[in-house]
Amino acid sequence: MFDSTKVRLGIAPIGWCNDDMPELGAENTFRQTVSEMALAGFTGCEIGNKYPSDPAELKKALDLRGMTIASRWFSSFLLTQDYDRVRKDFERELDFLAAVGCDRINVSEQSWSIQGKQDVPVLTGGHRHIMDDSQWDRLCTGLNGLGKVARDRGFKLCFHHHMGTVVQTAAETERLMENTDPAYVFLCYDTGHFTFAGENPLAVLEKYVGRVGHVHLKDMRLPVVDQARRENWSFLQAVRNGAFTVPGDGGVDFDPIFKLLAEAGYAGWLLVEAEQDPAKADPLEYAMMARRYIRAHTGL
Repeated sequence: MFDSTKVRLGIAPIGWCNDDMPELGAENTFRQTVSEMALAGFTGCEIGNKYPSDPAELKKALDLRGMTIASRWFSSFLLTQDYDRVRKDFERELDFLAAVGCDRINVSEQSWSIQGKQDVPVLTGGHRHIMDDSQWDRLCTGLNGLGKVARDRGFKLCFHHHMGTVVQTAAETERLMENTDPAYVFLCYDTGHFTFAGENPLAVLEKYVGRVGHVHLKDMRLPVVDQARRENWSFLQAVRNGAFTVPGDGGVDFDPIFKLLAEAGYAGWLLVEAEQDPAKADPLEYAMMARRYIRAHTGL
């Protein structure tokens, strides 16, 4: 199916310690986290709040475990901050990632985001900011600028659609894709966030598989998502209550997604990302569950 020389498997640390709610998994150390990732059979990861801030220290710890950094989240504020300030912050992130041998960066526009607000419903109530035409122009122009900076340094800027942000729905993702330069802006395709938003993740992928620069494999417990909608949960409440899980443990049909990515010649990372409470979902157990599922369904 996939070309094993071009596709690598990684996992995010968010199953061990949550960046938005660091009390979830506070007991799990960086070394335990990356050791368990390697033990489960993954060779890459993203960066969490427990990771060393010194790239040399980080790279040494990962090298010892046969691991590398696949990508890193970057919060952009292109709608509410001066572009030059955002670019300088972005370039600092690229400096760090270059030092650890990474060539992907996942950008999420965090202006007016409600994803980190404990008591603000993410699916109901109209709390999420909806951009007007001028804001769309500003966002897309800014992303093109950052994407060129990234490309000139050998990186791919991969835009991360995300619950609670200004780009949450399929229509918003499509508008962003249509109004950014495909040479500079790629898609961080996340199966879980599209499903959580009530969208068909396969339908979006069919339109933009050629723009995918990074893949987040996230499954959803659909009864919990339905409850989140009925009871007006925030994004963080949904995380705490188990809306997210690893591939094969929820309601997302990954087989046609894998097939489409493989047929399109996708090259890059397939990265498991399932933010769960580690007190309820043992991170190593679920990492191994995800690895078995990916092997069974892709041969990787």
